[in-house]
Amino acid sequence: MNKFDERKKSFEKKFVNDQEMQFKIESKANKYLAEWVSLKLGKNDKDKELYVMEVIKADMEEPGKNDVLRKIKKDFEAASLKFEDKEIEEQIEKALFRAKEDYK
Repeated sequence: MNKFDERKKSFEKKFVNDQEMQFKIESKANKYLAEWVSLKLGKNDKDKELYVMEVIKADMEEPGKNDVLRKIKKDFEAASLKFEDKEIEEQIEKALFRAKEDYK
């Protein structure tokens, strides 16, 4: 194998590793976010775990966090709770920061 092929394989491996790490971080951030929402919704431990999975699944609907934001807003509205988008977005950022710290 020549140097070019070795370098190419190295870049491909790094790309795969970076994508896996990004997925882990986003999943952990969604978990933290779902735990915050569960607390606000008054969910018990069993329901909280189910809710975490719902939020992670919702995040896979489309790129970005709009799908998660929509789900959370809908869930708050169903529970007659009022939260501004800004407050939810701040919690999304906090959860993402916390998840990144977990993987340092």
